[in-house]
Amino acid sequence: MIVCPNCSHQNPDGAAQCEACYTPLPTMASCPSCGASVQSDASFCGQCGFDLRAVSPTPTPSTPPLSEASSETAKTAPAGTGTAASAAETPELEIPELFPPEPLVPPDPIELGVSSPPSVEADPESAAESEADLAEAIAPPVNVPPPSPAAAIPPPPAAATPIVPPAVPDSATQIQVNSAKLFHIQTNTTIELPSDLPIIHIGKPNDRIPPVVDVSGFPDSEIVSRIHAGIRVEGDVYYIEDVGSSNGTYINNMPLSFGNRHRLRPGDRIALGKGDKVSFLFQT
Repeated sequence: MIVCPNCSHQNPDGAAQCEACYTPLPTMASCPSCGASVQSDASFCGQCGFDLRAVSPTPTPSTPPLSEASSETAKTAPAGTGTAASAAETPELEIPELFPPEPLVPPDPIELGVSSPPSVEADPESAAESEADLAEAIAPPVNVPPPSPAAAIPPPPAAATPIVPPAVPDSATQIQVNSAKLFHIQTNTTIELPSDLPIIHIGKPNDRIPPVVDVSGFPDSEIVSRIHAGIRVEGDVYYIEDVGSSNGTYINNMPLSFGNRHRLRPGDRIALGKGDKVSFLFQT
């Protein structure tokens, strides 16, 4: 199988393009070590692990060693450039003499004094007024009605809303399954395709493989082989392939090569044989 690099779909060996997204598939080559089939742009063999890059090594451009490059640079550089800079003498700087610093002067001591609070003379009249105010604040309030018993009783809770169960679907409801069919263009005949078969054979009566879709009753059926084509069913996806017919199979006026299969989509035109004489439209 060839894996599509665009959608990762597995295609049969020998396919030229992806049957799901129609992307050109990579070419295949043989491993020189074990002979397994690998992609031509692969680096290692998936069967034996042979390094495929060792077959045609890529030449690496040689670079001159650093010593030679530096020697050539030294030869081409003008004479006296580096020696003049290194030979130049820098003038010596004269450092002046430093004088000793003056001694530090100790700070004056700080005297911390504690001042006593001023004396307050007690006033007998203000003391009496403050005692009277404190007595009024502590005394309980007079003529306060007690709380009524009705106010202390909480209201009854509201009635709970009944929960309605969800509606149960009718058991008689049936699940709709997509079905496929072929519409014969020349006679306006519709052929239902069974969905319980893994492969649907198209052709005429024979002793080897009886056809599911018999075209012997249609006009110009002599150009159709007895075992002409097959439609493979994989879930909801239908694929058609030519099984070695004499006059070939055409999808949308394009020939379908032997060994490749085409993913059918609604509206695809299938022609059995040349001349578009026995044609069907794929419908779902």
